[in-house]
Parts: sequence; structure tokens; C-alpha cells
Amino acid sequence: MMTLKQKWAKPSKVTPIIIIGAGGIVTDAHLPAYKQSGFPVHGIFDLDQERARSVANEWGIENSFKSLDEAVASGGQYIYDVALPPAAISSVLEKIPVGATVLIQKPMGANFAQASHILAISRERKLNAAINFQLRFSPQMLAVRDAIEQNLLGDLLEIEVHLNVNTPWHLFPFLKSMERVEIAVHSIHYLDLIRSLVGAPKGVFARTMGDPRSEDMAQTRTTAMLDYGDKLRCVLSINHNHNFGSKFQDCKFRFEGTRGAMVTQIGVNLNYPEGEPDELWFAELGGPWEEVTLQGSWFVDAFIGVMSNVQRFHNGEDKALVTSVEDCIETMALVEACFEANHVPSHKLPKIPTI
Repeated sequence: MMTLKQKWAKPSKVTPIIIIGAGGIVTDAHLPAYKQSGFPVHGIFDLDQERARSVANEWGIENSFKSLDEAVASGGQYIYDVALPPAAISSVLEKIPVGATVLIQKPMGANFAQASHILAISRERKLNAAINFQLRFSPQMLAVRDAIEQNLLGDLLEIEVHLNVNTPWHLFPFLKSMERVEIAVHSIHYLDLIRSLVGAPKGVFARTMGDPRSEDMAQTRTTAMLDYGDKLRCVLSINHNHNFGSKFQDCKFRFEGTRGAMVTQIGVNLNYPEGEPDELWFAELGGPWEEVTLQGSWFVDAFIGVMSNVQRFHNGEDKALVTSVEDCIETMALVEACFEANHVPSHKLPKIPTI
């Protein structure tokens, strides 16, 4: 079996982290990742000070700040992990020390206008700002990228995302008030990954909609096709409402080229939040399918990867901040195009001639 890159290099030295926000993503992913990788957390702040103190006590964090001003008072000697809802990001960035390094929870704002504002603030304050599009850093997707770069798949002909699961939306009550849900907070990961692998498409066709089985959510189903011309077909079929048991639940990427193909399983979305193992399979043209042994999973290894890149860029070890705001604004433009396409009237069928 071929050797494929699955992990981002660790920094030779680490910079302490200050976390802004103490929500579920912090306790479920950020803090476990940082503990596992040895990234020290200097302090944490949340508007809910009791919540922040509780998280600090549980994870052995020395400082639970009483205000945002107190959290940012130490200046640029720390890396700031801003893990907040999209609408709250801009106001916090305006207080982050000039020239500091920041990792911002995805998405990059709730819409393209907010994303553009985040980009403007980052430029004005000279922030080394990255967005936490961490799926790019998962072991399986690092391996897929490496396989593509090694030309193991040849010329890409097919990229297909197929998700048919039963997502427990009740675990995310904050989404009930959002006008944009499925693409904005879920499929955005897939769109970002695809764009990072093959660039921005020429255009998009998309339809995203709600479902009576998830009546509190604006959208839980999406169909999208990204236009890469006549050679590469790229399609996403997303359904979060398959409540007929696990037998036919599915969450896979398929990458198919002229020389080989890869199929991945994204296990965290199956039986969420318990999840199932990630999988990666490779077949050379004319050969059998072989499973690639994975060195970890999306949760939490990808969170280690994205912070490793941020740390290494901060230290001067990595030349590029992979998910910089300058790069990720293009993902937000793609997301915006999908929502705009959703409102384009469908072409009507031609009339049947009458006798």
C-alpha cells in the first residue's frame, strides 16, 4: 500500500492559547485536541462567566477572564482561538491585538457580507487570521490530497458527496433562529474541501430546503452541482432526515479519476454524536479495492492539524496559513453562490404540442 500523508507536522515550539467562547465545540473538540497534542491553554473567556469558570476548572485552565478586555490585555504573545457564533466574530476581532495570530471558528460569518467585514477587519488590524475549516486537516482528507498530488488518481473525473443520515438537530438549538442552516454550517465543510482541492467552480446549481421532520430548521436537505466544465462532474446530495434506522445511512466522498479512485467514510456523522470510524479505500484502475489504515479521525485529529498549522505559521515554520481569511473568503463566495442559486426559478418543461 502506498504511503500517504495523514498528519500535519507539529510545531517545534508552542505558543499558549487564549480561547474566546466556551461552547460545545470548545469542550467537544478544541480542548480535547489541545490536550492530546500538548498545546497549552492560558485562559478562556465567555459572556457566561459561570460556564467559563466551569470549563476552566474541568480542563485545568489557569485563567477564567471576567471580560474580553481582560482576555486580550496580554497582547500578541498568545494565539487567540475565537470560537463564537458567526454574528459575534467581527466585534471580537476589533479588540484582538493588532498583528496577533487568530484561529476563527467556521463559518466566516453568517453570509458573504459578514465574511467580507471579517476580512476587512483582519486586514486593517494586520491579523494573521485563519478560519477553522478543519476537515481539510483530517487524516483521510490529507491522504486524499496527497494521493491527488502524487497523481495516483490521474485526471479527476468525479467528486461526489453523498450523505443520508438522521442528524439530531435538537442538540443545536441555536440554529433554530438562523435563516441559513444546512449549507452554512454543515455542507460548507464539503464545499471548502472541494474548492481547496480543485479550485473554485465556474458556477453552481443548488437547491437547499427544509423538511417537515425537522420543522424547526430552515434547511436540512441540499442538492448541489458545481460546474467545472465538461471533464469533472462534482455533485453533493445531502439529507439529514433519514429516520429509518442505520442500514442505509451513509456519509461518503467518492473521488474518481483516470488512474484510480478513492472512497471515504466520514464516521462522525453516522449515529451522531457517538459516530463510527472514518474509512478510506483506494483502487487502482483494474485493481482491487484496498483499505488505507487511518491514523486518527476528523474529530479530534483535524483540530490538532489546523492548530498545528496556525502554531507553525506563528513561529515561522510554515510559509502559508492554509485556511487564511484571504483563502476562505473564496469558500464564503461559493456558499453565497449556492444560496443565490437556490432562489433562481427552475426552467420549466417545454410545452407538449397539441394535435
